[in-house]
Amino acid sequence: MGVARALVVEGLSFAYPGGRPVLRDISFVIGAGERVALLGANGAGKSTLLWCLVGILTGQGSIEVAGTLLSSRAKAEVRRKLALAFSEPDDQLFMQTVEKDLAFGPRAEGNSPQAASRKARAAAEDVGLAEDLLARAPHELSSGEKRRAALAAVLTSEPQVLALDEPTNSLDAPGRAALAKTLARLPCAQLIATHDVGFVRGLCSRGLVLVKGRLVADKEIEKLLADRSRLVEYGLAAPEVVGR
Repeated sequence: MGVARALVVEGLSFAYPGGRPVLRDISFVIGAGERVALLGANGAGKSTLLWCLVGILTGQGSIEVAGTLLSSRAKAEVRRKLALAFSEPDDQLFMQTVEKDLAFGPRAEGNSPQAASRKARAAAEDVGLAEDLLARAPHELSSGEKRRAALAAVLTSEPQVLALDEPTNSLDAPGRAALAKTLARLPCAQLIATHDVGFVRGLCSRGLVLVKGRLVADKEIEKLLADRSRLVEYGLAAPEVVGR
């Protein structure tokens, strides 16, 4: 029996009105519990792809999340199954305190204040967010703490798929290492969109590469990252500088 499919994308294409295509016939599958890197230089189409997965943008093709086909009617169900953490935590943290931010989703789903608080605190523990930070305002947190808080906020829905957009933005080396450990502990399938190839080495088993909206590679992460000439071609590594 094969591994259950957490995310199935078939023939996904997208273009803004009057503009050139941003995504061109993208197809891939992510299994349950699998961590996959979505690699590409800035402007490759990574964020657009993630926004399509949760119905923020609507393209052509099909998207299926844990057995639910994305449609206008099923958008809410898909968003319960697939959570998107934006590249900027400030786009997700907007309440007076961190705990209220983490409880916002569960309350919107109809949970009692007590149940929402329990889910908020459980998610904070899952990502290693200190309990004393829950009473603080989001703007009082460091970049790493904000990143953890935003991640905890999307985990309160207990998603089967977690999509992350440039999760290492504004993080120093210790922050990146701590985030990698957190993501490695999570049981849900993950799609990590980044141009930070060092971050996904050892974290993801597989890598997808977008170049100008086209999926040009889908292979084991170690094989992908070992081919430096290809990484340079994809805009994911600087060419060697040879002295005179």
